[in-house]
Amino acid sequence: MNRTDRARRVIAAPPTTVYAALLDRASLEAWLPPDGMRGRVEWWEPRPGGGFRMVLTYLDPAGSPGKTSDATDVVEVEFADLLRPERVVQRAVFEAEDPSYAGTMTLTWHLAAAGAGTEVTVTAVDVPPGIDQAVHESGLASSLANLAAHVEAAG
Repeated sequence: MNRTDRARRVIAAPPTTVYAALLDRASLEAWLPPDGMRGRVEWWEPRPGGGFRMVLTYLDPAGSPGKTSDATDVVEVEFADLLRPERVVQRAVFEAEDPSYAGTMTLTWHLAAAGAGTEVTVTAVDVPPGIDQAVHESGLASSLANLAAHVEAAG
């Protein structure tokens, strides 16, 4: 597993605002699930070595079978590194019986000032082979769009 997927977006909010949305439970539930899904955080420890468990539910599971069940993806995430307001590194493991979803995927959320906003780049390395690359990159882009809408509306 050495595949890397990426998405990038400029968000009209300062890095400190975007960083805060990466580490706020209610914010994460609002913006992280890509289009067609909703998310619920079951536990939350926003500190290095802490993490969270999120249950992502497909709004219409037909044609989009989940990794954990037909309608869900469950992911355990560890916060590997938190560098305010520049970077959040997460290690994600999906609950799945299918070995093509096994392994630890590392996601790095890099924030860089871009004029009055923030360029956010999310890089996922060691993506499990069971995750379709085009679908994953589309999902990452959708999450970034949701993040932009979330922080820009609050601003």
